[in-house]
Amino acid sequence: MTKESTLQPFEEGDVFAGVTLLNNPDDDHAGDGRIIQYDADLNERGVLWTEGTTHLVGGLKFGPDGNLWAFDSQAYKVIRVSPEGHQLPEIKFADKSFSNVSFLPDGNLILGEHLVGHEVKLPPDRPLGTTLPFMPGTERFGDGHAYKFTLAGELLQEFNTETHGGMPGFLGCTSTTLLPDGKTLVYCSELGNRSFCYDIEADQQLPDLITYSADSGDMVISTTLQADGTLLHIKANFRKGFVLQTLNLDGSEIRSYEMPPPPGWAGIGTSIEANTAFIGNFFDGNLMKFDLEKGEALATAETGVARALAGIAQYPG
Repeated sequence: MTKESTLQPFEEGDVFAGVTLLNNPDDDHAGDGRIIQYDADLNERGVLWTEGTTHLVGGLKFGPDGNLWAFDSQAYKVIRVSPEGHQLPEIKFADKSFSNVSFLPDGNLILGEHLVGHEVKLPPDRPLGTTLPFMPGTERFGDGHAYKFTLAGELLQEFNTETHGGMPGFLGCTSTTLLPDGKTLVYCSELGNRSFCYDIEADQQLPDLITYSADSGDMVISTTLQADGTLLHIKANFRKGFVLQTLNLDGSEIRSYEMPPPPGWAGIGTSIEANTAFIGNFFDGNLMKFDLEKGEALATAETGVARALAGIAQYPG
């Protein structure tokens, strides 16, 4: 495969998906980093092969300046791409497994630390398939905290965010979204049973947005704020399937959609079009533009790589 970047200048409505080419036979999370560009109807426009990455590229989100942000949490890389379609010089925030960003009203940002703890708790017959790095000078994958930085990379504050570990035990602050009050951070440990809240002004843990009972089998995958002030949320249950929900800010359900097989609908991206969202299947690599009123697909795209679709974002213009 020719690895030529063909990313086009961003146009309003363009959709971007982190789809690493997993071509390392010894590591099923590793390969050539790639961000695919689509138009609003999921017709492919171009591709960026990311520089300096080694593992899954995900956590895509647009900043207020129009730059696209993405992350390689295992290589400790924060990626930024300009609206002209060029990868920008790296800002070194810290040697931590950042995988997501939220932008604050004061012009600073919050980065979430993807990993926590020091051990993988998967059974021997279901190995992880990759080696997680310890933070330099430690024997820990991470602390699972959220951190406030300036856009230039200066650390302003570390938040002692509570985490769950998720089903494999090492998942920390794996996704974040900021509520309209500008101070409440909603986050989760993917594959855990809680959607957490943290007050970054008071620097204190708040009651959970959602807590699933331990015996329900329900797990939080991700939550993000939509333009209309509601939340887009994915929960998973390996017995019942994956469900996309819209929620009020208190966590109560507005609508619910059972996603079609196969399971693995883990990536979500908000849309600039009303009553529309983007959702991606991690297991088979399919990307869908979804009608939140009718509960059906408006457009689909096959990214062509299983277990690699790790982030979706639409350019607001």
